[in-house]
Amino acid sequence: MKDTSRTRIILALLSVYLLWGSTYLAIRIALEGFPPFMMAAMRFIIAGTALYIFLRLRGEKSPTPEQWRNAAIVGGFLLLGGNGGVVFAEQWVASSLAAMVIATTPLWMVLFTGIWGRWPSAREWAGLGLGLAGVVLLNLDGDLRAYPLGAAALIAGSMLWAFGSAWSRHLSLPSAPMAIAAEMMAGGVFLMVVSLIQGESLPGLPSLRPVAALVYLIVFGSLVGFSSYVYLLRRVRPALAMSYAYVNPLIALLLGVGFAGEHVTKTGMISMGIIIAGVALIMTGGKR
Repeated sequence: MKDTSRTRIILALLSVYLLWGSTYLAIRIALEGFPPFMMAAMRFIIAGTALYIFLRLRGEKSPTPEQWRNAAIVGGFLLLGGNGGVVFAEQWVASSLAAMVIATTPLWMVLFTGIWGRWPSAREWAGLGLGLAGVVLLNLDGDLRAYPLGAAALIAGSMLWAFGSAWSRHLSLPSAPMAIAAEMMAGGVFLMVVSLIQGESLPGLPSLRPVAALVYLIVFGSLVGFSSYVYLLRRVRPALAMSYAYVNPLIALLLGVGFAGEHVTKTGMISMGIIIAGVALIMTGGKR
């Protein structure tokens, strides 16, 4: 049983490491044919509804009203706040640069856990300070300086994702698969409401390229990647669940440069090194 559990954890980690690293480029490609919030809403509503129907057919119980409420809270913070900030920013900001900013999520995570009585250790405070210094330096990069609204959306998104992740560990939620379905459905509805308020509409019939990117996001980014992340939040310590922040920027950087013609400045590379060093201090600085 322990070997099976360990294998599942390893597979879940590989999913959030590799698949989520690729979603930044997939989001950028999907935005070629879809408005940002509409695209994100379609992604999570389709993925969440498909998973919910599958689970109900398999005999899983539907969440209670309290569990639906809690799943909506978590879905709102993670998907409307976190993912919504990314899709909004990637209208202007390169996918690799967006991944670098989102790499700061563990910094906020360790800070927000203090709300529930687990304040950072001295080493974690040092990592938090180092990581935030990297964020400040990254915001001096030309691309982020040119689009301050995009930079603000990314920083706010990483903070909201971290807060929702920390809070989710203290809320009554259904079993992990059903919680994933409920959170995606609720978060998708929130995103669609924002899309309607923004007056988004399809500019025309999307081509195969953005449609394929959206399908990739639904299957691999949401059904596999997001499910793996929620599974990890319930099975391992937060530092390990958030360790994808080491790998995602590197995957996004390689894909963005290799397939989208993006470029990263010297300032961006130095910033990424500082941020990852700060995250490393946090990952190794917690009390056992």
